Amino acid sequence: MGWSSPPSRVGRVLIVDDDAEQLRACARVLTATGHEVATASDGGTAVALIERGAFDVIVSDIMMPRMDGLRLLREARKMDLDVPVVLMTAGPSLETAMKAIDYGALRYLSKPVDASVLKATVSEAVRLHHLALLKRQGLELLGKNNKALGDLVGLEVCFARAIEQLWMAYQPIVDWPRRSVIAYEALVRTREPTLPHPGALFDAAARLGRLDDLGRRIRDAVAVSISEAPRGVDLFVNLHTHDLLDERLYAPDVGLSKSATRVVLEITERASLEGVKDVTARVGRLRDMGFRIAIDDLGAGYAGLTSFAQLRPDVAKIDMTLVRGIDRDATRQKLVASLAAVCRDLGMRVVTEGVETPGERDMVAELGCELLQGYLFAKPSAPFCEVKW
Repeated sequence: MGWSSPPSRVGRVLIVDDDAEQLRACARVLTATGHEVATASDGGTAVALIERGAFDVIVSDIMMPRMDGLRLLREARKMDLDVPVVLMTAGPSLETAMKAIDYGALRYLSKPVDASVLKATVSEAVRLHHLALLKRQGLELLGKNNKALGDLVGLEVCFARAIEQLWMAYQPIVDWPRRSVIAYEALVRTREPTLPHPGALFDAAARLGRLDDLGRRIRDAVAVSISEAPRGVDLFVNLHTHDLLDERLYAPDVGLSKSATRVVLEITERASLEGVKDVTARVGRLRDMGFRIAIDDLGAGYAGLTSFAQLRPDVAKIDMTLVRGIDRDATRQKLVASLAAVCRDLGMRVVTEGVETPGERDMVAELGCELLQGYLFAKPSAPFCEVKW
């Protein structure tokens, strides 16, 4: 017995075309199929219709005056991240087709569009929209806010909102034996729910080719807050390895550079430095400006001895995965003790991250680790928070 095609679903369809004859023809075909059809002869009218009510599918011509189909797609994504968009053109080309798919168009159809192709495409789009809505309901039921954004336009819209709503949280690094705060780590946050954690934010920036924009925004935000930081403490600021390629990082009168002597730049051991061919020279320039360098996530990353030698860090931060339950795990105790001892022998200060319990605190202190960071002392917050001793 063979598989049968799923039954057609009817939906609310918006057709946009400045060719009146083509507009009427598409509307007749889809209305006869049972869809509820609205029409617009230009992009501006289409945007107004989308603002007033949700559609299951948008079918639009690409070449239209004032607002073409690709721009309409971008405007639609600002209001609905899931609605499928089908683009049509009388002048098909590989370049235009690739751009349409990159921008998130579900299909790219050549005019004149065959009626059976139009019906099948719209029916499929309605089913896919229904599936997307069900997936969103499932994510909400599970309490997950990260809404997978498959197309570049949807991602651009959400990334732009995330950048506008970006803020910095600060978590203290303490000298436990002396019961004093020696620094705060700046941690990026955003109120945009579709990119709910730093990993999602950086993944979006990488996909959009906007890592420079994100890195600059973060550094500028930290630079503004330095004047509000307690006197005598440093600020740890995370760098993506791509940031090392941004010449603005080395500008002497921009952002963090003005307060370089109070800033420790963290570079994660989880990221490869292979894309930065002159790491040693670039790190040297940063040191000449007054910055210090930390290697983050030590013990959990993949960086080899070459990367360690290139960075020659002033501070090593032992990853929280090695600290979790360390008071009950002899293997972790031996590993952290050895890592800390080697780092100190190399002239580095050592910070243990992720300290959450008194038992973990007491054990890492017993192992000779004096600088600690974790929820036991304070969660990241804005502005600079008090420490629970």
